Amino acid sequence: MEIKEAQFIISNSDVAKCPAADRPEYAFIGRSNVGKSSLINMLAGKKALAKTSGRPGKTQLINHFLINKEWYLVDLPGYGYAKVPKAARQKWEKFLKRYILKRENLYCLFVLIDARHEAQKVDLNFMEWLGISGIPFSIIFTKTDKLKPEELEANLKAYEEKLFETWDTMTGYFASSAESGAGKDEILEFIENVNQNG
Repeated sequence: MEIKEAQFIISNSDVAKCPAADRPEYAFIGRSNVGKSSLINMLAGKKALAKTSGRPGKTQLINHFLINKEWYLVDLPGYGYAKVPKAARQKWEKFLKRYILKRENLYCLFVLIDARHEAQKVDLNFMEWLGISGIPFSIIFTKTDKLKPEELEANLKAYEEKLFETWDTMTGYFASSAESGAGKDEILEFIENVNQNG
């Protein structure tokens, strides 16, 4: 798949104000500063589709983009630690969970993980909640260009082993880099296949 058109539709914190649930939707989420906006821009082939920032907690709303007039790409706020007031963070978490649980056209939630780090409890807990809630998700490991191939392989293997401590099967995952473009074709092909068969 090639993204030929990416049109910003709406930003909001109210699931009821999201676009009509008449197209497949793919949302991207991860801990603050995991490289989510950079990944979205890489997938879309646009430098400033999603706003990037070195400051954690920059994305504070649900951002909908219509892709090729066929499906929605959704940029979600990060979870976990961010330098924002606790009350604001709790507010995000509340509307995030409402979106994830109530959005019936959410075909897949991509959970972004920084490939350089070992498994973090906040990510594991979040994915466990997704599993219990029956939400389809895949993992995208980001910033893989920062590692040597053998380091990346070792980190991904360690992550798999950690997941198998609580999961019977491993969810699908992608290795990506916003810098090199790695993973772009695989992620877009996955979305295209789900759209055609879902």
